[in-house]
Amino acid sequence: MPRRLWAILAVAFGVGLSVLDSTIVNVALPTIAGELGVSESSSIWVVNGYQLATVMTMLSFSALANQVGVRRIYLLGLSLFTLASLGCFLARDFASLLAARVLQGVGAAAITSINTTVIRFIYPSDRLGRGMGLNATIVAVASVAGPGVASLILSMADWPWLFAINLPIGLVAILLSARFLPDNPERMQGRRFDWRDGVMNALCFGLLFTVAEAFTRGVSLSLSLPLLLLLLVAGRLFVRSQLRKENPILPFDLLRIPIFSFSVATSICSYVAQMSALVALPFFLQQGLGRSAVDTGLLMMAWPLVTIFTAPLAGRLVERIHAGWLGGVGLLTMALGLYFCSRLVPDDPTAKVVGALLLSGVGFSFFQSPNNSILVASAPPSRSGSASGMQGTARLVGQTSGAALVAALFRLYAPAEGSVVVLSAAAALALLGAGFSFSRLRLPLPEAIRPKRG
Repeated sequence: MPRRLWAILAVAFGVGLSVLDSTIVNVALPTIAGELGVSESSSIWVVNGYQLATVMTMLSFSALANQVGVRRIYLLGLSLFTLASLGCFLARDFASLLAARVLQGVGAAAITSINTTVIRFIYPSDRLGRGMGLNATIVAVASVAGPGVASLILSMADWPWLFAINLPIGLVAILLSARFLPDNPERMQGRRFDWRDGVMNALCFGLLFTVAEAFTRGVSLSLSLPLLLLLLVAGRLFVRSQLRKENPILPFDLLRIPIFSFSVATSICSYVAQMSALVALPFFLQQGLGRSAVDTGLLMMAWPLVTIFTAPLAGRLVERIHAGWLGGVGLLTMALGLYFCSRLVPDDPTAKVVGALLLSGVGFSFFQSPNNSILVASAPPSRSGSASGMQGTARLVGQTSGAALVAALFRLYAPAEGSVVVLSAAAALALLGAGFSFSRLRLPLPEAIRPKRG
């Protein structure tokens, strides 16, 4: 038990850093743009470069972990992330900062691609849900803390110090991980990582992200259409090559497991709903309900804050209740919360607004931990890394699609009206996810997360 606690702390530091840095920079973008002499639209690539590097390399790291071990990949990710944070701190021009942020994204991919696998190896199999609940709590805390930590640092120091905070935490995480993290009990033997597959995987997901970003920003068809055609051609070639392989980077072997594929579909639907709602809510609260920017920020904290308390509960309930029931009921609750959000009017009291957001957050957290438990537990131990990578990829694909959905609807409607349409669409997607979750009730659960009696 003492060794497990130290290992959990190592995971908390690593995952917390990667999530914190995906949000902490947003607050400082106007300041960075002004001091480095770039436009505000260009400064957004400080965020996009990080996300793009993460999505392009995540599945490759998860596949590599199956062969060289999750502990090595996790340490590699922490080391890259900490080194890149030093690069961000020292950067004095935009190109240097962008390069360091890309390296940070690569490190974050190595960390987050296998963090749920690390949890699988830390916890006893009958306590896996608790580990997933704790992981969801860490993510929620880091998400809530990001803007506040950024504001606190910027009130006392210049923007490079946003990255300096990572250095001591990163070093502690590296030391704890090297000392206490377990490694794969089983690895794939006799196979080498195919770097050509890694390049094709990066190309396809990079194009997917770029096309979605172009669509979001209203780039002309003369530029975005060739990218879309290139994505379709490269994607077809990549998928065909992966279907012929026994242990592919894009884990079609795992997707042939029915409960795994239903869980991936559940995950994508829920994350599209989550991201589209979170992007649309500021427009809805300010332009639709007439709330101030400060009020909007405080109100939106209700969603992640409630996750801190409900995610551990959901993780424990996995030991007693079928994860398909928990996920389905959670997404039904989320759909109800989003529907209530879409029906709010300017005269509604603050308590009603908070209630709708809390309901959405509670529902999402009751989906998240059980769903992640199924994804990780349904894969053979030798393919745990790929299962974790697929979980992270489903999240990123869902979130990217959610942002693109908002952009599409905002081009058809004014933001105040369009945000209502987005929230209604998000509620429908959460219902679809609930349907996928309930479909798992007729499928056998992995032994590790079958409900215990008594």
